[in-house]
Amino acid sequence: MRLALYTGIILAGGFTCLTPALAADPTGDWRVADGVANIRVAQCNGSMWGAVSWEKQPGGRDENNPDASKKNRPTLGMATLIDMKKKPGVDQWEGQVYNAKDGQLYSATITPAGSDQLEIKGCVMGFLCGGETWTRVGPPIPLSPANAMAKGAPKSTGAAPKAPATTGATAPAPAPAPAAPKAAAKPGQKGADQVGDICLLPEIAGFAH
Repeated sequence: MRLALYTGIILAGGFTCLTPALAADPTGDWRVADGVANIRVAQCNGSMWGAVSWEKQPGGRDENNPDASKKNRPTLGMATLIDMKKKPGVDQWEGQVYNAKDGQLYSATITPAGSDQLEIKGCVMGFLCGGETWTRVGPPIPLSPANAMAKGAPKSTGAAPKAPATTGATAPAPAPAPAAPKAAAKPGQKGADQVGDICLLPEIAGFAH
């Protein structure tokens, strides 16, 4: 099944040694080993999260989820790497991975192997561990603006300065705001990016820490 490898629960590959600065950043878009999907990894509220950002065959559904209410949810935008925390002293994050093959959560780690590979390893109850190596297809992702605001970054009030009072005159209408630029397509995608900032996805934004 094409959803089975979204989570990387198979034999891991090798390492590529590049500069430590690049090796330490697991964020960005990654192509899974069999090429059926891209996973976008970003830091959200202090943890690493990953969500499906592109599918080779669009329209996938989470049909193996044991929760009947989720069986029809789209796999595009679905969280696969969940609330992964950095381990002290090493460039590795640990948390949970969602395995779309059986609809279950497993303990997992992600480890950058150079700048262009990411190793995913998952274990069932501490054994039967396996994994795979994903290949980078998108650059590292800056901290989500939404989460930067949540962490205490200065907030703009957004209020325009008041015009001085006039008599018998009507204030000119404000100029329309410029249109937002269209999102760039990801490698292998046709058209605009349909996922965007994964930190704003309801499943991730609403996660209770």
